[in-house]
Amino acid sequence: MSAVTGIDHVQLAMPHGGEPHARRFWVDLMGLEEVAKPAHLAVNGGCWFAGEEIAIHCGVEDAFLPARRAHPALLVNDLAKLVARLGKAGIRFKPGKDLEGYVRGDIADPFGNRIELMQKV
Repeated sequence: MSAVTGIDHVQLAMPHGGEPHARRFWVDLMGLEEVAKPAHLAVNGGCWFAGEEIAIHCGVEDAFLPARRAHPALLVNDLAKLVARLGKAGIRFKPGKDLEGYVRGDIADPFGNRIELMQKV
């Protein structure tokens, strides 16, 4: 039996000053809510977001480079609707290769980090 029981959150890196862009992306486009960071962690910058059974933390990284291979794979309930909303905001969706039981593809967050979107079918 595994000692690992789940994932509490995923942290994505962003450059200094990226908080407004992260908020627009994760709240306005992806539909999450911002969660206040504890004061002793807020001094480091960054911001946290949460939704139903998901938590994304965006942390400031001094020598920021976007993650283009490593990525979170987020489950969504209506991929076509989300892709349309993202497209209107200028965010490109790249359909993924076939994977049984899913329709999927990739987007990039405002900082170039790869985000996979997956809908169970």
